[in-house]
This record gives sequence, structure tokens and C-alpha cells, in this order.
Amino acid sequence: MSHAAIADKRSSSLRGASLPTWSPWAIALGSLVAAVVIGLVGGLHSRVQWGLIAAVLFVLGTYGIAARVEGRRQAKDRVATSLVWVAFLLAVVPLVSLVWTTVQRGVKVLDVYFLTHSMGLVADTEPGGGIYHAIIGSLEQVGLATLIGAPVGVLTAIYLVEYGSGKLAKAITFFVDVMTGIPSIVAGLFILSLMLIFKMQPFGFAGSLALAILMMPVVVRSTEEMLKLVPNELREASLALGVPKWRTILKVVLPTSLGGITTGVVLAIARIAGETAPVLLLVFGNPFINTNPFEGAQSSLPLYIYQQYTNSVGTGAAYDRAWAASLTLIAFVMILNLVARGIARWKAPR
Repeated sequence: MSHAAIADKRSSSLRGASLPTWSPWAIALGSLVAAVVIGLVGGLHSRVQWGLIAAVLFVLGTYGIAARVEGRRQAKDRVATSLVWVAFLLAVVPLVSLVWTTVQRGVKVLDVYFLTHSMGLVADTEPGGGIYHAIIGSLEQVGLATLIGAPVGVLTAIYLVEYGSGKLAKAITFFVDVMTGIPSIVAGLFILSLMLIFKMQPFGFAGSLALAILMMPVVVRSTEEMLKLVPNELREASLALGVPKWRTILKVVLPTSLGGITTGVVLAIARIAGETAPVLLLVFGNPFINTNPFEGAQSSLPLYIYQQYTNSVGTGAAYDRAWAASLTLIAFVMILNLVARGIARWKAPR
């Protein structure tokens, strides 16, 4: 027997038996069939219960079969992998179900007329009307909030990374962490208290101020992490050439991290675009078109959805409009996320 044949035989004996590559799919299919049978026999009519039973059977079946064929050590590795897949499916299935339900119910009245007309004189119990006034309100309120929150957040992050040291930087970091967990209703109540002090009526810019408060900590955190990724060698090389620090930040640090900063800002915009509580308190809602955010009540997509859903008792028209507006809002947030990913790839350092 040649040395190559002896080496192959020895390596195969060291590897031991292993399951085929298609075994996880077979175990998953068997677990699903067994879960359906158990559900039907046990009188469980919920598909969620069937899915949970299938997940448990999949993990247990993977461990049992792998332990018998490959040994306990390899079985534990396969169980860890199967738990990751189960967790992934538990996260994806509700999301897919939500999107599918929204699309299925939202396309009933979603058309060009719905996007280009306001509610106007149309009652909530009547068919017709649209979300044009809500789209204008959302764009103006989120746009003004971005003009306020994005520069403040970016400049704060620059101070913390490039200049911050001592008690002031620690205090700013602490308050940013606190603001990250503030409920949106608290931000709305803060602006509402100022409006009551100055005896002001609801208007769109008040909602923008509350949204800016919610946006700033997200921008600070994302920008801070992006600035920390810039190599210190770039800063040192610029400073060694006699370039002032402010110019180094402007010409070296910010262009290097521009893609990540822009992505963080866009994701913060997507986060505040669906807030309802501050808008409900401060903007108040308006069925007519109001293009001036500094005077008079306005509407927004989240507020429109809430109002239509609360007024949908006994009528299907408002219910359909609420789902159509929800689909529009999901599409808006999805476009923002795609834009963020595109900018991140476009501006990523080579």
C-alpha cells in the first residue's frame, strides 16, 4: 500500500462520520411535519404554535441525530447553529407577516388620487380623500427636525471625539445616553409645556422641535462611532504638516467618515418619521392642506394613520385609508434605508 493511500485512510479515520450537507433541511422538514401532526391531534389551530413546536423539535432532533452520528462535541456545534437559524426565523417571520398584511390591505385604495388629494371636506366615515396634506406635513416636519438635529448632533460628536476631555465631556456623554432612552411622549410634553407658557397654538414647527430632540442622540452616537474609526495616523500626518486642528477635522476626518455619518443621519430620519405621540400633542392634525409649518395645525402620516384607525369603527373607508397610509409610510422608511445603504457604499473608504 502506498504512503498516499495510508495517509488518506488515516485522515478519514481521524475525521470520523459526518452528516450530509442536506441533513439540516431534512431535519427541518421532518420537524415541520411532526409539528403539524401534533397540532392537529392536539387541537392546536394556531400556526404560531405549530411553528414553535417545529422549532423545538428541530433543535432537539439536530442534537439527537448529530450526537449519534458525529458525537456530542459536534452535536453541540450544530445545536448552536440551529439556534441561530431559529432566532433568525423568529425575527423575520413577524416582519414578513407585517409587511405582507400591510401590502395586502393597503393596496385597496392606494392610487394616484389617494396620494394627490387631502381629506378636505370628506368625512372620516365617507369613501374618498387622500394623504397629500399628511405627506406635506411629514416632509416639512421631518425636514425641519433634520436641519436642527443633524448639525447639533454632528458637532456634538466632533467635540466629544476630537476635543472632549474632563467633566464636561463626561456630562455630555451621560446626557446623550439618557436622551437616547427618552420616550417620544416626554419630548412632546416638554415642547408642549413651552407652548403653554408662551400661549402658542399647535403648529408644525413645534412637532419638528420634539422630533429634533429625539433625533439628536441617535446622530451623536452614530457620528461618534464613525469618527472613532478614522485612523489617528491621518490626523497625525495632517498635524505634522502644520495644518491647524480645525482644518484637519474639516478636510481629513470628516471626508473620511462622511459615508458613515450620512448613513447615521438618514437612519435617524427614518426613526423619527414614524413618531406619533409628539405630533398628536403639538401639531394637532388638520384635514386641509397647510404648507406653512410655522402657523396653524398640520397633519402627518403617523398622525393620519392614528386618526383614521380610531375613526374606523363601523366603517371600512377610514380603515382602508389607514392601511394605505401605513403602506406609504413603510415605503418612505424603506426608501430612506436604501438611500443610507447606497450612500454608505458610495462613500466607503477604498
